[in-house]
This record gives sequence, C-alpha cells and structure tokens, in this order.
Amino acid sequence: MGGALLGGLLASGWAKPGEIGVVEPVAERRDELASQFPGIGLFDAPQAGVPDEVGQRLSGAVLAVKPDAAEGACRVLGAVGVPRILSIVAGMPCPRLETALGGQPKVVRAMPNTPALVGAGVTAISGGSFATAEDLSWAEEVMSAVGTVVRLPERLMDAVTGLSGSGPAYFFLVAEAMIESGVQMGLSRDVSRTLVVETMLGSAKLLAETGQEPEVLRAMVTSPAGTTAAGIRTLEARAVRSAFMEAVAAATERARSLPR
Repeated sequence: MGGALLGGLLASGWAKPGEIGVVEPVAERRDELASQFPGIGLFDAPQAGVPDEVGQRLSGAVLAVKPDAAEGACRVLGAVGVPRILSIVAGMPCPRLETALGGQPKVVRAMPNTPALVGAGVTAISGGSFATAEDLSWAEEVMSAVGTVVRLPERLMDAVTGLSGSGPAYFFLVAEAMIESGVQMGLSRDVSRTLVVETMLGSAKLLAETGQEPEVLRAMVTSPAGTTAAGIRTLEARAVRSAFMEAVAAATERARSLPR
C-alpha cells in the first residue's frame, strides 16, 4: 500500500521524486523502489538516513508499516521532529501513535482499501487529538492520489474496516461465484470472466455516475416475471442480502476486538 501511495503521489504531480524520502530497512526492497521510482530519496533507517535538519523540512510523513513496528517507528519520527504523521497502519488508533510520538503530535489515521493499488481506492481519514483542519486537508490531498477520500470520526473506523476495508473481498467472492456459474452454463472461463468483470465495472459506473439509489437501478433491470426477477427471487430466498449485512457486522466486530 505504501508503494501504491508513492506511485500515486508521483503520477499525480503532488511531489517530485527528489521531494520524497522513503525509509526502507530491507535492501532488496530499496533496490526495487530505486528502479521503480528513480530519483526518490532512499534510506535504510531513520536514525542514519533522515537527519534532524531534513526532518524539520518535511511537510509530514506517511507511516506505512506493520502494526507491530508502528510504535517503534513513531518514537524515531518523534525524535527526528517530523511535524505530522499520516498513518495507514491497520488497527492502530491515534492515541497509541500519539503516545509513541510524544508531546502533542499531529496524527491523522487513514483506512484505505486495496483498489488503491490501481488508483481507485476509497479511504476514510480521521484526526487525532491534536490534528488541525490543515492537517486533515494535507492528509486528504495525499490519499486523494490513490482514490476517493471521506472524513469521519475515529470511532467509526472499525465500521469502515468492515465495509470498505474488507469490501473488495466480498466483491471478489461474488465475482468468483458468477464466473463459475457462467462456466457451468456452458461459457468458456475466459468469456465468463470478461462478462462478469465488465458487468461489475459497468454497474459500479452506472451507480456512481447516475446518482440513482441501487434499489432504483435494480428495479430498472428487473422486469415482472422476467429472468432477472427469477434470479433475484432465488438470491432473496437464500438470504443473500442478510448474509452481506452479517458479514459487514462480523468484520466490524472483529476490527473492534483487535488489540489496541
């Protein structure tokens, strides 16, 4: 996700390569980044690679590490003097990051999803105790490089995780099932995949661009006693609508139960 965000920022012109520095302790990954993004600053560790004077010039830092490394990274960033942090660390609330940073740090927490890898993600952001409107605007500008951004209170981040964070997997599961059903009905797998993927893309675009509610668009496709009505009736009989609602609730509850 950090690499996707880096690519989005450069592609959008938000920053030039020489204006971005990346701390990556794994040498092989540093080599990959150097090849993929020529001109960016690459460092093996904050202590050695990002001196205080550089830290003072930064507009902020994006924290894109595993949860178990987040607090240690924050302690280093706090010592360097980075003015604000945008965290895309899963399940790590602002108060824990603020404590690790020390003082009254400006922290913005973000929850992107995997379509950000192709510039089509959706991200929810929320500000910590000391984050200002300016900090939120900065974070929104950064995350807009890989998709749409919404602002929410941090208390709703678990619901975001259950809905849009986990949501791509739900759609992929539907795609799997529909592709397989096409094969069972006699289509080749390649044709079935094309039909399903393009149907999902087109339906999402129709929903986004018309502004119509999904139930209105569904009704437009569903003629009385027609083929779509037969399919919808089967889905409703199998409680598919309820299953999706329960899936989002379960994922949200799991997010709430993760260690804080």
